[in-house]
Formats: sequence, C-alpha cells, structure tokens
Amino acid sequence: MNADSTSLHRAVFLDRDGVINRSVVRNGLPYPPASLAELELLPGVPAACHQLKAAGFLLLITTNQPDVGRGTTPQAAVDEIHAYLLQHLPIDRVEVCFHPGKGLSDCACRKPKPGMLLRAAADLGIDLARSWMVGDRWRDIDCGHAAGCRTVFIDYGYAEALRQKPDFSAGHLAAAADIICSHI
Repeated sequence: MNADSTSLHRAVFLDRDGVINRSVVRNGLPYPPASLAELELLPGVPAACHQLKAAGFLLLITTNQPDVGRGTTPQAAVDEIHAYLLQHLPIDRVEVCFHPGKGLSDCACRKPKPGMLLRAAADLGIDLARSWMVGDRWRDIDCGHAAGCRTVFIDYGYAEALRQKPDFSAGHLAAAADIICSHI
C-alpha cells in the first residue's frame, strides 16, 4: 500500500457464525447453518453493525466454510446466506475460505491464517493496525493477531480453549461494538 496510514480505512472484520448469526452447537462446539432457512441473526446484530458503520468502519465478514470444500454443504447455500446478509446488514464485503482445512497449513486464507484480512486490506486500502477482528473461536483471535488487528472475543463458553489472549472479551456483538467505539 502506498498511502500513509491516515488515508487508509479502519475496518471491523466479523466472524459469521456465532457473531452475526446463531451457531448450531453440538457436543460443545459450534456449527454453521446449512441453509438460509436455518439462518437466525443474533439479537442486537443489526444495531451493532449500524453503530460501527456510523463510527466510520468498513464492515467485512470473514468466515471459514469448510463444509463446502468437504462436499457436505452446497456453495449455493452459503452464497444465498451471504446475499441475505449483504442485503440486510451494512456489510461492505464477505471474505470466505471454502478449503476443507484438514491441516492448518492447507491455504493462506483459512483462519487462523490472516489471508482473508490481508487480501481485503490490499483491495480496500485498510489499515490493519487501526482495525479489529471479532470472533467466537480461537481461530478468529489468532487470525486477528496475525494480521496486526486488535481483537474482541465473543465468549460463549465453548469446549475449546483460546490459544492467544484477545485484547477484549464481550458477551455479544453489541457489547463488542461498544468496546470498539470506545477505543477509536
């Protein structure tokens, strides 16, 4: 990027499942909705997204959707969910990794790797040091740290340990938006 950091955009990167929409929890772990019919926006999400937009942030969804790569969920179903979210929320862009993720070294875009954030930053002129990653899994927090963003962990008490300490924790996206807006 050739521009100085004051001319670059600030962004909030949002994990999808568990941050924007309700995850289906099985055996203590979250899973994505398999269709638009299963999609349920979490309470307070539209207002939180509008609050972040009003504060001057670009909003991007960054999501791993390995069930497409595994062949257990059609890409058309995921695309339909994203079209709905783009229509109903002030989201600027959706970044998706469809790779199946058998190992953490499969691709550069699958969280916890920062590829989706780095690609969006290059394309949209985003200053990652002035940006945030919000997620409910260790992969989201590690991804945000790897990209140089501040992080907010949405803590649902999943049976999964964090690997890196988030900058902040919150109970839902509305609380995360308040944290982010208070640290501009």
